[in-house]
Amino acid sequence: MSRIPLPEPETIDPFLQEMHDGAGPDDWSTQRVARAFAGQPRLLEDYLTFYYPWHLEKGLIPARTKELVRLHIANLNGCHTCASARLAADSVAEAEALGALRGDEDGLAALSEEELTALSFAERLALSHHTITDGDVKLWRETFGDEGFVELAMMTAQYIGFGRVLAMLQLETVACPI
Repeated sequence: MSRIPLPEPETIDPFLQEMHDGAGPDDWSTQRVARAFAGQPRLLEDYLTFYYPWHLEKGLIPARTKELVRLHIANLNGCHTCASARLAADSVAEAEALGALRGDEDGLAALSEEELTALSFAERLALSHHTITDGDVKLWRETFGDEGFVELAMMTAQYIGFGRVLAMLQLETVACPI
């Protein structure tokens, strides 16, 4: 059950209504997110306007790498919604997605060294950011370049933060609303 009120769909902002109505019939989490942001529709709209282009097409880090990182963070956050979504499905095979989600050996074996380094970075940022050393940052800067490292850090922070907000508000739990 959501920790904040969820207005009826017919009363929400047109952008949120489109998001709600565009979700599949079993996609209760997207429907709940749309309703939860009824009091701040521009906040979600502006956030998604930033998020999707940077996740899928902009930047130096390939969409594939960002999708693998997003899935790994979904697992670390325990966010079922994020774990079940495939935002760049054309670039990540399901076995690779499972590798990022659960550390499945076959899926991980298909990843490049750069992708494995990105997953390692994401895990450290999510679980033990206070233990990151100068040596760690040097490795990540050498692997991704300064600009790519900053992009990866920013996108990873988005995945960590938004997933945790959904979980905290209990919007990410995919369960029958009846």
